[in-house]
Amino acid sequence: MSLWMKFAGATVITAVAGASLATTADSVKAETVLTYAEASPNRGARAKALNWFADEIAKRSNGDLKIEFQWGGALFDAKSSLKGIGDGAADLGSVIAAYVPRQMHALAVADLPLGNPDGWVGMRATYDLASNNEALKASFEKHNVGFVAAFSTSAVQIACRGSAIRTVEDIKGKKVRGIGAYGKVFKDFGANMVRMSIYKAYQGLDTGLIDCSQGYTYAYRALKQYEVADSLTIFDWGQIGAFAILGNKDSLAALSDSQRAVLREVSSEFADHYGAILATANTDAEQAFSDGIDGRKMEIIRLEASERAKLLEASKKYVTEWVEKANDSGMPGEAVLAEYQELIAKYQAERDEKGYPWAR
Repeated sequence: MSLWMKFAGATVITAVAGASLATTADSVKAETVLTYAEASPNRGARAKALNWFADEIAKRSNGDLKIEFQWGGALFDAKSSLKGIGDGAADLGSVIAAYVPRQMHALAVADLPLGNPDGWVGMRATYDLASNNEALKASFEKHNVGFVAAFSTSAVQIACRGSAIRTVEDIKGKKVRGIGAYGKVFKDFGANMVRMSIYKAYQGLDTGLIDCSQGYTYAYRALKQYEVADSLTIFDWGQIGAFAILGNKDSLAALSDSQRAVLREVSSEFADHYGAILATANTDAEQAFSDGIDGRKMEIIRLEASERAKLLEASKKYVTEWVEKANDSGMPGEAVLAEYQELIAKYQAERDEKGYPWAR
């Protein structure tokens, strides 16, 4: 476990379980520092939100609970995050279910192409589901982790070098980096799929190893992939919502009641804060690509509604596939999917009636 207890003038590593610290009545109060492993660099929309997350926790706990980031995969890469957090190499970290599909199949309900591209709606629905659904909570416990907060990639889009994707027929023959059900649908439409993380897509596009990379508008800017891509096709097909902040179970259990209360409060508000950041970041990035960054422009293409309908129709079998695999693992797949869709409808209705929280 990597939970640190820092005292005035000295730093002590504690194993938490069974550990004891002898203190006197006038000893200085300890502060708890949680190590956070993050595969992406400290720039862009998600980094901005994570820094807010850490700042708010420190402020609301009066410095009693702090987060220390290890950026850029310094501790482990994105595919190793679940194991690294569960093993205690970090107290907290970002986990993408699509990189560990067998272990995080329950959470992957939030990745399904259900026609909801709204990042805020997705995060609020996923937060409620992962916090309260017994099947999801049990799936986290198997890997010695607990759910903390929900991310979203926002809407799934695709950036290409060379010829662009203007219809689903244009997907055929292209070398595509894609994940989850979205990647499977690309394959069904004739793409040659290449296994690669989003963090390596820049090199893939630059060298011609891939023609197109599934991604998200703001991420193409944060990862500078606009430097090696010529077009951005706006699908608004769905989102990668099975993307979460998870914590080592023992590290979370070692927190005091007041520390846990602060962590829960900020984690719930994270969806609202990150939702606002995503909305602005996507709009700004799209405009920047169109205007040009350092003289480099991307063509912005919006898929016609009829073409988007083809993607959604082709996605249905993968929704059914998720349910069947969930049932086979002993999880009530239909019930989990139904609960998630109800939560999506709940937050869509709230958005339509009241607007987004940051605009009220």
